[in-house]
Amino acid sequence: MKLQINEGPIDRGIRIIIAIALLVAAAAGLLAAPLVYVTSLVGAVLLVTGIVGFCPLYAILRLSTVSARR
Repeated sequence: MKLQINEGPIDRGIRIIIAIALLVAAAAGLLAAPLVYVTSLVGAVLLVTGIVGFCPLYAILRLSTVSARR
Protein backbone atom coordinates (compact mmCIF):
# COMPACT_ATOMS: atom_id res chain seq x y z
CA MET A 1 0.00 0.00 0.00
CA LYS A 2 1.49 3.30 -1.10
CA LEU A 3 0.73 6.37 0.95
CA GLN A 4 -0.21 9.31 -1.24
CA ILE A 5 1.31 12.64 -0.20
CA ASN A 6 -1.46 14.88 1.13
CA GLU A 7 0.61 17.72 2.61
CA GLY A 8 1.85 20.63 0.57
CA PRO A 9 5.32 22.13 1.02
CA ILE A 10 4.14 25.04 3.18
CA ASP A 11 2.15 22.70 5.43
CA ARG A 12 5.15 20.40 5.76
CA GLY A 13 7.48 23.28 6.60
CA ILE A 14 5.16 24.64 9.27
CA ARG A 15 4.80 21.17 10.81
CA ILE A 16 8.55 20.67 10.96
CA ILE A 17 9.20 24.10 12.51
CA ILE A 18 6.50 23.61 15.16
CA ALA A 19 7.75 20.08 15.86
CA ILE A 20 11.31 21.27 16.42
CA ALA A 21 10.09 24.04 18.74
CA LEU A 22 8.00 21.60 20.78
CA LEU A 23 10.77 19.03 21.04
CA VAL A 24 13.32 21.67 22.07
CA ALA A 25 10.95 23.02 24.72
CA ALA A 26 10.40 19.51 26.07
CA ALA A 27 14.11 18.67 26.06
CA ALA A 28 15.10 21.96 27.68
CA GLY A 29 12.90 21.25 30.69
CA LEU A 30 10.62 24.21 30.15
CA LEU A 31 7.51 22.14 30.84
CA ALA A 32 6.14 20.29 33.86
CA ALA A 33 6.18 16.49 34.01
CA PRO A 34 2.74 15.58 32.61
CA LEU A 35 2.86 18.18 29.86
CA VAL A 36 6.35 17.25 28.67
CA TYR A 37 5.14 13.81 27.54
CA VAL A 38 2.23 15.17 25.56
CA THR A 39 4.42 17.85 24.00
CA SER A 40 7.06 15.30 23.05
CA LEU A 41 4.48 13.01 21.47
CA VAL A 42 2.83 15.80 19.48
CA GLY A 43 6.23 17.10 18.38
CA ALA A 44 7.32 13.64 17.24
CA VAL A 45 4.10 13.06 15.28
CA LEU A 46 4.36 16.46 13.60
CA LEU A 47 8.00 15.87 12.71
CA VAL A 48 7.34 12.45 11.16
CA THR A 49 4.28 13.60 9.21
CA GLY A 50 6.15 16.69 8.03
CA ILE A 51 9.10 14.66 6.78
CA VAL A 52 7.00 11.91 5.17
CA GLY A 53 4.38 14.25 3.70
CA PHE A 54 1.44 12.07 4.71
CA CYS A 55 -1.03 12.87 7.47
CA PRO A 56 -3.39 10.04 8.47
CA LEU A 57 -5.95 12.51 9.83
CA TYR A 58 -6.00 14.32 6.48
CA ALA A 59 -6.55 10.96 4.76
CA ILE A 60 -9.49 10.11 7.05
CA LEU A 61 -11.07 13.52 6.48
CA ARG A 62 -10.18 13.42 2.74
CA LEU A 63 -8.23 16.67 2.96
CA SER A 64 -5.13 17.67 1.05
CA THR A 65 -2.95 20.78 1.02
CA VAL A 66 -1.12 19.71 -2.13
CA SER A 67 -1.78 22.09 -5.01
CA ALA A 68 -4.00 20.88 -7.85
CA ARG A 69 -1.11 21.20 -10.33
CA ARG A 70 0.69 18.17 -8.88
